Amino acid sequence: MPSSLFMMSIDCPAFSSLPPGAAGPIRVLTLDLDDTLWPVGPTLVRAEQMLHDWLRAQAPATAAAFGVERMVALRQEVARRRPDLAHDLTELRRITLREALAASGDDTGLADPAFEVFFAARQQVTWYEDVAEALERLGRRFVLFGLTNGNAGLEATGLTPHLRGVISARDCGVAKPDARIFAAACAALAVSPAEVLHVGDDWALDVVGARQAGLHSAWVRRSDAAHRPGPASGRPQDALDHLHHLTVPDLARLADLLGV
Repeated sequence: MPSSLFMMSIDCPAFSSLPPGAAGPIRVLTLDLDDTLWPVGPTLVRAEQMLHDWLRAQAPATAAAFGVERMVALRQEVARRRPDLAHDLTELRRITLREALAASGDDTGLADPAFEVFFAARQQVTWYEDVAEALERLGRRFVLFGLTNGNAGLEATGLTPHLRGVISARDCGVAKPDARIFAAACAALAVSPAEVLHVGDDWALDVVGARQAGLHSAWVRRSDAAHRPGPASGRPQDALDHLHHLTVPDLARLADLLGV
């Protein structure tokens, strides 16, 4: 993990009392990125198509043999073969591209520039409407820090002014819900898990994972993701009653509940 993440200092005070119904005492919010701050599906569809268009020009045999759907299927196959890389979506994509190029008789050296085409397009996200204002509000009181299984970058996605930093599964070597990635975020900011509220859209990865690591949790259940699995009650079914939990439709409501 980049050592610079562990050099960061926190310059905001701990808040020992928050408005009724809010979590506390909390100093840091760790934020999932994909499907929490922006819908990732449309971005990935566009990035896959841009990659395919590039391959048509640079590796036509590969483009002919591997359309978008077949390339996705190959990546899923590679992921099944390489569970040791479940935390590293970047390397899984690079391997997929090398295999597709090799199988088609094209130059496998094109895998890296092909990935860069995909990666650049993958950063072109569109934030949910509530996110910009909510991040401004939340950032007035809390340190905000990214915690993601994906490979979106802060600068490319416009988050640099709002987030102190980010730890990805690739940086850490493990992915959510593994407790070690949550511990890494706490260590990077020199706070205890009990001083952190993790915010995310995935019940198993974000809520269960955070709570098992000792963090408070906020489940962002947006209207376009109501079909995703979670408990019927929207409440954690665990014995960790000392940890707060919130279920919110968006980040604006989270800011309301946290009194900012």
